[in-house]
Amino acid sequence: MARWDPWHGCHKHSEGCKYCYIHKGDSRRGIDTDNVVKTDRFTAPIEKNKKGEYKMKAGQLVYLCFSSDFLLEDADPWRKECWEMIKERSDLHFMFLTKRIERFLDCIPSDWGDGYPNVTVGCTIENQARADERLSIFQNLPIVHKNVICQPLIEGIDIKKYLQDVEFVVVGGESDYRARPFYYDWALSLRKQCIATNTGFEFRQCGTYFIKDGKQYKLAVRDLCSQARKAGINYYLS
Repeated sequence: MARWDPWHGCHKHSEGCKYCYIHKGDSRRGIDTDNVVKTDRFTAPIEKNKKGEYKMKAGQLVYLCFSSDFLLEDADPWRKECWEMIKERSDLHFMFLTKRIERFLDCIPSDWGDGYPNVTVGCTIENQARADERLSIFQNLPIVHKNVICQPLIEGIDIKKYLQDVEFVVVGGESDYRARPFYYDWALSLRKQCIATNTGFEFRQCGTYFIKDGKQYKLAVRDLCSQARKAGINYYLS
């Protein structure tokens, strides 16, 4: 597993961005997140050592642009070069998430065709309105590997009609002392929808304010993922 952030910075785009961890982290360091800049890791996938070998070892899953959005407008001048590196490193699998799926067709390379087999695209949603808006576009796009990321989920949603050809759904609550509550029933409902459509499901994290069986719990950030795992409701396809 590796991470590649060719640029840093983003702009809040919708309701799920309210307590964005990137903006919070940058604020603590005195960084303006709205200033989008290329990083010194821009060419990381194709960098080589003195032996002429790629530093980023083959066979890895590479989390792409997890401190921004790969389809961000500010990055339009740089994305073509990124696609070229992704194509060169066909021995790696790249995954990126986006809240800007409506820009997808304007951001892909000319030889994309039905999709690069070494790229997974995760469409991020947070409520029913964004699910209907984004997934109605996502379901018709030429992408080989599709994931839906319901994180931070801020209300219960029904997405079963959009899950054809989706490989995996990830669900998680919001992390912040002001976070909106996350109801365990939301996760159970999405799990049921995924099982009905034979789609993989993972309960990735609880919310800071987690409601189960009518009782609210306040969880520490360090416990959000471990408590979700303890629920034992993940559904993986064989």
